[in-house]
Amino acid sequence: MTATAGAGQPARPGRVLAALALAQFICSFAGSNMNVMINDISEDLDTTVQGVQVVITVFLLVMAALMIPGGKLTDRFGRKRCFLAGLVVYAVGALLSAAAPGLGVLILGNSILEGIGTALLIPPVYILTTLLYTDVSSRARAFGVVMALGGVGAAAGPLIGGLITTGISWRAAFVFQALVIAVIVLLSRRIEDPLPPDPTRSFDTAGAVLSAVGLVLVVMGILAADDNVWLMIGLLVLGALVLVWFLRSCHVKEASGREPLLSLSLFRDRTSNLGLVTQNIEWLLLMGTSFTVAAYLQVVRGYDAIQTGVVFTAATLGLLSSSLSAERLARRYAQRTLIMAGFVVSIAGVVVLIVLAGSFSTAWAFVPGLLLIGLGLGVMLTPSVNVVQSSFPEERQGEISGLSRSVSNLGSSFGTAIAGTILVAGLSKGAYATAMITLAALALGGLTAAALLPHAPSGNGRVAGAAARGARTRR
Repeated sequence: MTATAGAGQPARPGRVLAALALAQFICSFAGSNMNVMINDISEDLDTTVQGVQVVITVFLLVMAALMIPGGKLTDRFGRKRCFLAGLVVYAVGALLSAAAPGLGVLILGNSILEGIGTALLIPPVYILTTLLYTDVSSRARAFGVVMALGGVGAAAGPLIGGLITTGISWRAAFVFQALVIAVIVLLSRRIEDPLPPDPTRSFDTAGAVLSAVGLVLVVMGILAADDNVWLMIGLLVLGALVLVWFLRSCHVKEASGREPLLSLSLFRDRTSNLGLVTQNIEWLLLMGTSFTVAAYLQVVRGYDAIQTGVVFTAATLGLLSSSLSAERLARRYAQRTLIMAGFVVSIAGVVVLIVLAGSFSTAWAFVPGLLLIGLGLGVMLTPSVNVVQSSFPEERQGEISGLSRSVSNLGSSFGTAIAGTILVAGLSKGAYATAMITLAALALGGLTAAALLPHAPSGNGRVAGAAARGARTRR
């Protein structure tokens, strides 16, 4: 890896990777730490469990809706510039959330501003990692660190959030996020963009609006399921029509030689398509499980924030241990094998969660299942990302990174919306089991997609070769 400082001094590789991994950590943390604040926020802001669910889901949805535009903007304005801009917007949102007097301001700060900031800063994380690490093994190690921190952020969010909420206040958790952002900014000062920005690149504003509106309508339709079935159907149909309109507009622009927001040629790579499906379901499973178990423990079992967070330590340890083994596992096993194994272990974890939670009232009943889910997710998160990113050459990393992160965050939104809606509708043992069974059924779809992946994806060497040639040219 080569990284140089703007002042001409080389940036230490560890410092660069630390900045990128911490960025993924804090964005994933933001998506799950509120799960243990449900009761505290509900009482403080005079809202309901469903109100907090909306805040979490809209945050994940804004990320998903704007991730593709965010990826495209990196080509025009540069990866480092978008990264830093995203950090600033995120920090403003975190501080606004910390001072929120009501649910509306919390949605503005957490859901909107933090969501926009994340959509700007996350695509550069994956583009820079892909371009700076030029062979499959080193890239697997780098992605392993990034995904480990991302997974730990999501899995440890409940524990860290619980400790802060119990020890200080739920508002202090947002101050914590702003402080981490300040550290990332300091670490990022000497990162130099591997590729120069291209201000002449066009930006498909109409496409960005259509894609965002379509995704918002679909997820809001899922959220409406427990209130009004006809409203749910109407929103889902309308959202699907808007997304079809968006894809049609992309096709027309691409056929006429203009640059659309999303090049449909990205979907011609079968390996990448299957990898995107596995990514979506992995994050759906992670965030759906996190919200369902956290809400059940607090609302039904009566656990406080820190008790709920401690239970999730099992998932954190499992995910961290398997994610940090990504490089070693990548050398020994095919990516397809790792992704399939991850789904099998995770599905087993969901089954254990359902069985033990229904049989025992102790908190320890949740530990084995969460540990298995963490282990399974840690095994497959990195190879899924590597499969997708490595399927495209250097010049298409902005596009595929935005699409990849959008698909993953859409999975997070679906996980919270689907499982959360089922749980909130009943908040009983039956609803908990139904939500978890739904997640397991969707995970079986991910396992099927993983089984269809080729044993040796042909794209693994494309980015490596292109990045190596670019590095030689720059030298």
